Amino acid sequence: MTQSMAAKDRQSADLDAVLAAAVRDAAAPGIVAGITSADGVRYTGAFGRRDLAQRQDMARDTVFWIASLTKAITTTAALQLVEQERLSLDADAGDVLPQLKSVPVLAGFDADGAPRLRAAARPITLRSLLTHTSGFTYFSWHADTARYIDHAGLPGLFTCEDAALATPLAHDPGAGWNYGIGLDWVGKLVEAVSGKSLETYFRDHVFDPLGMPDTAFRIRPDMRARLARVYERAPDGFREIALELPQDPEFLMGGGGLYSTVPDYLRFLRMILNDGELDGARILAPATVAAMCRNQIGELNVPRLVSTEPGGHDLELFPGVTKKWGFGFLINAEAVPTGRSAGGLSWAGTANCYYWIDRRRGIAGVTMMQFVPFADPRAIDTALAFETAVYAGLDPAAPMAM
Repeated sequence: MTQSMAAKDRQSADLDAVLAAAVRDAAAPGIVAGITSADGVRYTGAFGRRDLAQRQDMARDTVFWIASLTKAITTTAALQLVEQERLSLDADAGDVLPQLKSVPVLAGFDADGAPRLRAAARPITLRSLLTHTSGFTYFSWHADTARYIDHAGLPGLFTCEDAALATPLAHDPGAGWNYGIGLDWVGKLVEAVSGKSLETYFRDHVFDPLGMPDTAFRIRPDMRARLARVYERAPDGFREIALELPQDPEFLMGGGGLYSTVPDYLRFLRMILNDGELDGARILAPATVAAMCRNQIGELNVPRLVSTEPGGHDLELFPGVTKKWGFGFLINAEAVPTGRSAGGLSWAGTANCYYWIDRRRGIAGVTMMQFVPFADPRAIDTALAFETAVYAGLDPAAPMAM
């Protein structure tokens, strides 16, 4: 993919304008975004504040809680172990983690409000955990799970207490698609097989090889000095809230516990564009990356996610477009209005971070904001406007890349 210097300057100006408008129009308190091709970073921009009270500006190396952008990295770690035949996609995951051996299915509630549980018809597998078909859910997207958590008095997920994962399945493994805590269990599988904490495994086998020094579960002092505050949208603007994951947790959240920066995450996205390799470091085999990018849920589709939380937003990116799930990624089965190709990959995180990968066009991008609630319509509009501007600046005659 080639561009003249003048075309690059025009595209940078257009992308700057999208991000500046988001801050000016109070779509977000601040934003950092970037795009990359397989060959290298093509743009990064930072606008607005990372700390409104202290009037500290966003910068390209601002640290964000990336929440569910963690999932693709945890998936990568698990698939490394599959390549080494230390984990199996289709074996009973309870053979590795006994806690997964007999997780019941929630069949409803009796007249007194007590949960009715039954045995699952088949085992939980790594495949089902990676594809969100295990039956595990999030309380924020599944009303019966929220009701069970309340009845059982379980701690909240963001406490990172092991007991927070003790929820039943919404259905038999493989029988449906529900977004949930499966990747937190995958993180535990990685730890059990590797003998390392998730932090250490990621550092040794993903972050150091890829050159991602500012991605971690625990916030180092130098990262904290660049950390974006977390805000909540309020009627009169944005209000800072205390939302930071425990720094000495019982479990590291493979589903959403990482802090990172736009430059670091772009390196991860470049690895996917390059079939599992970056700057001479092979992270995954090309066949594994191809499997990550291929529909792994058969005839099931990814539905609209309906929020169970007061003031929460439902989530459906590109309504009307068929959506599948690979290993780690949402897949748009058809081309979408931003310009992203059919077969494009994407996902998002709780504090309104969003990314996409288009392997056909050889381009990927990420936008990081830091406020809740998730799926804020104006945040999504900003992410999609940024993506649209990226495609508008691409040379339509450029060869497709794979």
